[in-house]
Amino acid sequence: MTGLQADLDRFRDLALRSQADFENYKKRCAREKEDAVKYANSSLLERLVAIVDNFELGLEAARDESEQSPIYSGMTLVLKQLRDFLAENGLQAIEAEGKKFDPNLHEAIAHEPSRFSEGTVVRQTRRGYRFKDRLLRPSSVVVSSGPVSIFPIMSKTMEANKSKNSPEISARRVICS
Repeated sequence: MTGLQADLDRFRDLALRSQADFENYKKRCAREKEDAVKYANSSLLERLVAIVDNFELGLEAARDESEQSPIYSGMTLVLKQLRDFLAENGLQAIEAEGKKFDPNLHEAIAHEPSRFSEGTVVRQTRRGYRFKDRLLRPSSVVVSSGPVSIFPIMSKTMEANKSKNSPEISARRVICS
């Protein structure tokens, strides 16, 4: 009798676990279906973003020629309409210049000395975008390596000698060499 009770308890536990697994499966499928619908346009928007980039480059070149041209003005309005349309559909541009470098949003393509502190985005070479709550494309950025040193050789030598000697001795060595 106790063996039958143990078997009954084991099968009851197995049935409860199977039911819980099935409920979790249904929830996961519903969530995946919702995400598929929510992000269905991401590949289309990713291709449109590349077109917007080229359109902006063309407008920059046209502006250098003649900003007063009616064609330039019309193309600027078309670009605004396109940006508004993309924003209405959940696309958000990532503003990077002057912000702290974030590897989740930015892709560093270079480092250069600047007036900004180290790790700050100096300029953006390609705009990044978010689609709803996901990153569609990271911003390509140039990151500051810190202010330009007036005496780069002296500061490098001083850093190398910090652990060996006092700063006064290191500075004298650099000046005398």
